[in-house]
Amino acid sequence: MTHHPREESAADRWARFRPIVTGDDYVESLRGRGVEVWLFGERIDEPVDHPIIRPSINALKMTYDLAIEDPDLATAHSDLIDAPVNRFLHIVGSPDDLVMKNRMQRRMGQLTGTCFQRCAGLDTISVLHSITFDIDAKHGTPYHQRYLEFMRHAQRNNIILGAGMTDPKGDRSKRPHEQADPDMFLHVTKRTEAGVYVTGAKAHMTGGLNSHWICVMPTMNMGEADRDFAIVGLVPGDAAGITYIYGRQSCDTRALEKGDIDQGNARFGGQEVLVVFDNVFIPYEHVLMDGEYEFAQEMVTRFTAYHRASYVCKTGLGDVMVGAAAQVADYNGAEAASHIKDKLVEMTHLNETIYSSAIASSHEAKPLASGIYMNDAMLANVCKHNVTRFPYEISRLAQDLAGGVMVTMPSDADFRHETVGPILAKYMKGKHNVPVEYRQRILRLIENMTLGRNAVGYLTESLHGAGSPQAQRIQILRGMEVETKKGLARDLAGIAEDTQS
Repeated sequence: MTHHPREESAADRWARFRPIVTGDDYVESLRGRGVEVWLFGERIDEPVDHPIIRPSINALKMTYDLAIEDPDLATAHSDLIDAPVNRFLHIVGSPDDLVMKNRMQRRMGQLTGTCFQRCAGLDTISVLHSITFDIDAKHGTPYHQRYLEFMRHAQRNNIILGAGMTDPKGDRSKRPHEQADPDMFLHVTKRTEAGVYVTGAKAHMTGGLNSHWICVMPTMNMGEADRDFAIVGLVPGDAAGITYIYGRQSCDTRALEKGDIDQGNARFGGQEVLVVFDNVFIPYEHVLMDGEYEFAQEMVTRFTAYHRASYVCKTGLGDVMVGAAAQVADYNGAEAASHIKDKLVEMTHLNETIYSSAIASSHEAKPLASGIYMNDAMLANVCKHNVTRFPYEISRLAQDLAGGVMVTMPSDADFRHETVGPILAKYMKGKHNVPVEYRQRILRLIENMTLGRNAVGYLTESLHGAGSPQAQRIQILRGMEVETKKGLARDLAGIAEDTQS
């Protein structure tokens, strides 16, 4: 196991990394890190080889493979290092960059059928560019140059950056500094000449264990008394003092059974972890906010503008759902029925509605003071609000087309048994020319995405990720410009002025 000194310098931290080129390189980069990981009450010695964890690593591996297979889609030229970089590390310089990002996210959803765990980190990269620039402009701090230097290393080494934003929060009626236990919000516990120490936790962290670096940042608006909680820092995922506690997912233990059919999607999965920080050291070179509490809310607002449009990724999963529903209808011999076609049309309509709002948000992006572009916030919130609803209806229709056998089908072990296997092969038959195994597999895929492991990424994450539904409604209310619209109505109605008191 690898052990690193607690007060490791920024230069020493980067010296440990080796440039990643291929997906296989990425998998190997996660080996032997000596990270403390807990799952089912046991410490996992090598997470890379654990059957429950490995599918989530495979999903991230695909982000590297796609960059090689389709560089026009998944890479972009970086002016920062004057070389092509993975689009997941690209600093967006135009609305077209955001559009291409959305297209890549949809493609990744199609290829993995799950959450591929890099969007929050990508959106953090964009937020950090503009927010560090703005803090420097007000306070004369060196954050922006620190950010640019970090990004040069990140792009040259082709690393994965994870986003640590959500704190446990404790008592929601109290501010961070009012909590009975200050660790409910990550905060600075000590400052030295070399850097700061932080303690707390980041919850629901997507792909946290699979990231090389973690960016910790505020989760909400802060006041002056919350200065120690207004911290943004960049931390290696294997830094001393970090503990990962792996989150459960529905049907995750199917990965421990023999065979892959009952898993539904055996190759790819998502991942969420609770990441605990126990006096973790961050050198000043990697501190990008330290007490500038008045920028915390704006940071969250910008993050949501980017990240809520990033939920376009769910349209890639939606494409898989439409395909699976159409395929099972075909296997059942019902593909020609008009009501089947109508349900597939409805699924497609809902899916493309999500996509259209995300793409529109990117096309309508505007430049910020630092020179990068940010999504149109209203349309980004509309996109995410659609995502809190439409995947559930798409899933309902897929289950409708699959039929009840999706949740009553015996296990694959029964299909392979010498006694009951032939019986199942007889009675689980659909079309005569379609192997029973094909029908098994497509039904298990629908189950996986609507009830099983990857329902986390397609349904529950769609509901609560990047803010639960009410969060989008609040942002839509703030941006709806109702007074302007009332004026338009008065003008057309021939009302010269607003006479209401």
